[in-house]
Amino acid sequence: MNPQDTPAAVCLASVSPRRRALLAQIGVRCLVSAADIDETVRPGEPAAEYVVRMARDKALSVRARGTALPVLAADTTVVVDELICGKPRDEADCIAMLQRLSARTHQVLTAVALAGALGVAQRLSASAVRFRALSAAECAAYWRSGEPRDKAGGYAIQGHGAVFIEHLSGSYSGVMGLPLFETAQLLQAAGVPCWQAAAAGGDAA
Repeated sequence: MNPQDTPAAVCLASVSPRRRALLAQIGVRCLVSAADIDETVRPGEPAAEYVVRMARDKALSVRARGTALPVLAADTTVVVDELICGKPRDEADCIAMLQRLSARTHQVLTAVALAGALGVAQRLSASAVRFRALSAAECAAYWRSGEPRDKAGGYAIQGHGAVFIEHLSGSYSGVMGLPLFETAQLLQAAGVPCWQAAAAGGDAA
């Protein structure tokens, strides 16, 4: 069977092309249904609890629409000085954010949740990323590239922002927005096969 003819195995509660590509990387086809939830951080809410809550709420909100497929959702945030750095509001916010990350290590947290007939399960990926020193001029130039606008922390590890990264400890795919190790754990526990199942079958079909 042509892989393109394989029916979708999950519903992805995100319109992110990066997350779709990462799912495709592990051989999981998906339908897309964007989640629409309140993403406000609660007063005093720790970053790890926030991203887990966001992933769960996204998955459950899409699941509540009545889809028969398991719903996969994820949420990513950048944390430095105990401050949650979301998507930059504008150029000034992006430059300030990148300057805060300059020449130091920050944490990237990505939670992934899977909601199905038996409830919802989640996993959390934590990575440490160190930036080299950044000038205000290159931060401004990076904003003008258009890349930071919809990215937590104002940068994309898989894009132009890769040149800022001196060291990464943790999950590359988690920093991109969908930690594949944790995602595969959730999918396999729910009976959703990844590429290994197709590979095990060989060409017998």
